[in-house]
Amino acid sequence: MQQNTTFLTNRLQQREQAGLLRQLRTGSDLIDFCSNDYLGLARSLALWQATRDAETQHPVAQNGATGSRLLAGHTELADALEIHLAAFYQTESALVFNSGYDANIGLLSSLPQRGDVLLTDELIHASMIDGARLCYADRQRFRHNDLEQLAQLMQNAQVPDASTLFVAVESVYSMDGDLAPLIELAGLCDRYKAHLIVDEAHATGVYGPNGEGRVVELGLQERVLARLHTFGKGTGVHGAAIVGSTVLRNYLINTARSFIYTTALPPHSLLAIRCAHEQMARLGQEREQLHQQIAFFQTLAAQKLPDAHWTDSSSPIQCLLIEGNEACRSVAMRAQAAGFDVRAILSPTVPVGQERIRICLHSFNTEDEIAGLMDALAS
Repeated sequence: MQQNTTFLTNRLQQREQAGLLRQLRTGSDLIDFCSNDYLGLARSLALWQATRDAETQHPVAQNGATGSRLLAGHTELADALEIHLAAFYQTESALVFNSGYDANIGLLSSLPQRGDVLLTDELIHASMIDGARLCYADRQRFRHNDLEQLAQLMQNAQVPDASTLFVAVESVYSMDGDLAPLIELAGLCDRYKAHLIVDEAHATGVYGPNGEGRVVELGLQERVLARLHTFGKGTGVHGAAIVGSTVLRNYLINTARSFIYTTALPPHSLLAIRCAHEQMARLGQEREQLHQQIAFFQTLAAQKLPDAHWTDSSSPIQCLLIEGNEACRSVAMRAQAAGFDVRAILSPTVPVGQERIRICLHSFNTEDEIAGLMDALAS
C-alpha cells in the first residue's frame, strides 16, 4: 500500500506560499559571483592534472574506503595526508572528516560536556549550531563580535574545577563576510582560561602566507584549541579537517560520532586534498589579485551605490542588504537576467529585515565583470 504523503505536499505548499521553497538548479553560463571557489581551484586544470598524476604515481587498488576509519577505512594514504595537513596548518595534528558539516557536528557535540559552558557567537554557521545543540554543555550565545558581552558571560560562567569553558566563532562569517576579532578573542580566552574554537571555512586559501587561514596569519596557533578547515571552498575539492594538538585528535577519534560512524573518504579524495594544498601554497599571486578585486569592488560600490546598505566586510563575501524577501529576490533575478550569478539570501536563513544579495568575489573575476555587476545592481 502506497504511503499517504499529503501532509508533505501541504507543508511544501505552505513554504511555497511563504516564498521559501528551495529548489535545486543546475549550473549556468552566468558570470560566477555566487560560488565559494575563491581562488578558482575547483575549475583548475592544473589541479585536475596533478590529482591524475598522483593517482598514477601512487596507485590504490580500490575505489572506496570500504568502511569507517576505525574499521577497514584507515590507510597509509590517510595517515600521510594528515601529517601533511598538520605541517601545512602549523600545528601538531590533523584529523580528516568527510565534510565541514561533519567536522563541526563531531567537534561541538563531543568536546563540551555536561557541566561545561559553551559560548557561541550568534552568527555561527548552521553546522556549528547543530553540533552545539547535540552537546550537553550549558550553551549561551553572545551578540555578534560583541567582546564586552562575551567578557561578561565569561565572568559570570559557573564552571567548576572539573569543567571547562569554550568559545566558538568563525574567522570569516559566511553570511556577512566580516571578520572575527581573533586577537581580542584569544586575549579574553587567556584571561578567563577558556578554550577558543575557530571555524576557518571561508578563510582557508584566502588568508595567510600560503592560505593557512587567519589564525596562522595572526600567529595564534598556540592559543586556539581547535580549528576547522573545509576543503570544498577556497581549496576547491571536498572534505575537511580539524587541526590542533595530538591529544585533541585522539579525543575526537574516540568521541566524535560523525567520524566514528561514517565511511571514510575514498583514496581519490585524499589525493585531491593533498594536491589542492600543494597548489594552494603556490597561489600567492591569485590571493593578492583576490584582495585587489575586493578593494576595487568596494570602491565601485561607494561610487555607484552610495546610499546602499552593505555589511561591514573586507573578505570576498560582500552583502547588499535589501529588506524583504520579494524585493531581494527581484533584484537577484534582474542581476541574473543581466548575466551575473548572484543569489538572494532570504529570511529565515537570515533575520527578517536583513535579507541580502550575497556576492562572492574570486581571483578570476575581472574588473570589467565587477563593473558590469555593479551597473546591474545600480539599475
